[in-house]
Amino acid sequence: MTAISRPITRRRPVSERAIEALLLLAASIGVLTTVGIVVVLLVEAAQFFALVNPIDFLTGTVWSASIVPFRFGVIPLVLDTLEVALIALLVAVPLGLLAAIYLAEYANMRTRNVVKPVLETIAGVPTIVLGFFALNFITPILLKPILPSIGTFNILSAGLVVGLLITPLIASLSEDALRAVPRGLREGAFAMGATRFEVARRVVVPAALSGIMASIILAMSRAVGETMAVLLAMGFNPKLTVDPRDQGGTMAGFIAQITSGDTPQESLQFKSLFAVALVLFVITLILNLISNRVVARYRNKYS
Repeated sequence: MTAISRPITRRRPVSERAIEALLLLAASIGVLTTVGIVVVLLVEAAQFFALVNPIDFLTGTVWSASIVPFRFGVIPLVLDTLEVALIALLVAVPLGLLAAIYLAEYANMRTRNVVKPVLETIAGVPTIVLGFFALNFITPILLKPILPSIGTFNILSAGLVVGLLITPLIASLSEDALRAVPRGLREGAFAMGATRFEVARRVVVPAALSGIMASIILAMSRAVGETMAVLLAMGFNPKLTVDPRDQGGTMAGFIAQITSGDTPQESLQFKSLFAVALVLFVITLILNLISNRVVARYRNKYS
């Protein structure tokens, strides 16, 4: 009688299963933390919206959370936040992208090993230091001679300093995306007589477009959530304005102001920070979803 052959199964080592369990635990902690944050924001924001009309909150154009009569219109906070992020991107995108092209296409390995760590050091500077830099250097020395009517606290200064803050993020991620482009594409373009600049502009940058766009959107998410540098450079006086010379107030700045003050935890002002945080979370989530969509849309696969 012929014995029935059975596939030989090999039990995985205990160490491998333990590592897999640890990795699963790490991933689960991240997911559970995000879920916990969302639940807390929803519960606390629901208590705020039980006292304040959500329509008035989302469409109101006056924010006055500390002066009677209280007005909780979030549009000025959102507008000032997006204005700071836009100014920051106008500074960071050209600087970061040009730095990335230089490091990926022009710099030799020795120069790259020196320049890139120095560039990334800016991202490690405490944001409160950058805020004092904006308050004591950018506004009085750089902006005042050009715009005499600009105030000590202003949106433009905040946008510029946040732009410096996110430049290393765009430069580093874009440079990695550019270096990931296969060398064969460059060599083919050189063989057709293209110059180095033409290769970078017409071949390498379009091939790395998904990574570049993702770095820009992630940098915008970083700019939207910046707190201390913006709070020091711009102060906090939210108003419905598009003039960058004016003082303003961002959503993150309001959260920092409330949590660092003496506001009672059961007060309406304290509950309002959860509603603002929920709006900030939704904006950041939308930006991340756009980033994922852009990466999937423009991703190039090379064999």
